Amino acid sequence: MVELGVISAVFLAYALVSRSLLSANISAPMVFVAAGVLCGPHVLGFATFSPTSETGLIVAEVALAVVLFSDASRSDLSELRSDGALSARLLAIGMPLTMMTGTAAAAVLLLGLEFWEGAVIAAILAPTDAALGHAVVSSKLVPEKIRQTINVEAGLNDGLSIPFLFLFLGLAVDQASLDAAGWFTFGIEQIAIGVTTGLLIGGGAGWLVDRAIERRAMTHTFKRLSMVAIAIGVWALADSAGGNGFIAAFVAGLAVARFREDFGEHMLGFAEREGQLLSLVVFFVFGTAAIGFLGDATWGVVAFAALSLTLVRMGPVAIALSGTGLSNASVAFIGWFGPRGLASIILALVVVEEEPGLPGLDLVIAATTVTVLASVFLHGITARPFARLYSQKLKSLPPDSPELVEVGEVRARRV
Repeated sequence: MVELGVISAVFLAYALVSRSLLSANISAPMVFVAAGVLCGPHVLGFATFSPTSETGLIVAEVALAVVLFSDASRSDLSELRSDGALSARLLAIGMPLTMMTGTAAAAVLLLGLEFWEGAVIAAILAPTDAALGHAVVSSKLVPEKIRQTINVEAGLNDGLSIPFLFLFLGLAVDQASLDAAGWFTFGIEQIAIGVTTGLLIGGGAGWLVDRAIERRAMTHTFKRLSMVAIAIGVWALADSAGGNGFIAAFVAGLAVARFREDFGEHMLGFAEREGQLLSLVVFFVFGTAAIGFLGDATWGVVAFAALSLTLVRMGPVAIALSGTGLSNASVAFIGWFGPRGLASIILALVVVEEEPGLPGLDLVIAATTVTVLASVFLHGITARPFARLYSQKLKSLPPDSPELVEVGEVRARRV
């Protein structure tokens, strides 16, 4: 109970000065991570619960399921099919290359890890979190096309990274006992059950909600809450059936969005209000455990984190966007604003839950912690200044430059 009081006090304190903090380039995740570190067992000792406890893991997993469902329900897949869509390039080319280069960096810098354990870290850190750079994706100084690219990539890459994570995790744990057929079966079961559950249960529930709305049988509040119930329900059902609940939640979000365009808006309303509370609790809890997770951090871990936020991310982005006609400033801007946040935290905790006996687990968690901590603060601090600097660079471009083409805008999840 004491911990709940501490979290409530942090929320109130932040709320009282939130506008001033945002103006000073201090984001909500920065505040809650710092508050978690300060209140955690290694400093003041006010908050002693662990994110790896059963309760902490459930809260984190529910948060990720809701985020995946929300992002999927608001994703405009037609944008991915459009000619030269930047987000499609980032997902189809940039993301696999990021995992490949991340695995290579782990093999060189994180001594003591097996190859597939390095791949697990790369998959954990592959998703980006546009909410950590909300000042960028909401800034009118940044062209709509660039904002949309960052939004859509962040909305989809967390869901797409999950099959890779569980495949790599299975290989890291069972490579001595599974043959190629066993690896293939494991991956198919995880994906097939998750996709099937998401399509059938999520799609069916979405159809029922759509019919109820047509009959005006639902209140506005329960339109929004029904989306959350679907997200959590399909996650739990798929997990119980032996599949991947996160894949199910993501696919369910895509399925329900086929019925009504405003489903995504209902989820966005939840994500920007009630869901924000859940996300910030995860950041706070992460902060309470961060110092403990850093016990295995070495200079190699620090170097890996630095590469993960720069070359490992920015190099693949540059390759993926080659030939698009974007300026170097635009490519560098998109490459830098690939923050690692909520999804990476939760995926790391899922690894702890699924495979607590993984030989290199402590190093995996240490590398994830250092990378996310650096990202929370570096991307939070640089969001507004870099947006202003980027807008100045754009003034020298001709008006028909690709980044200045007007497109429909996708609203970003905000934390």
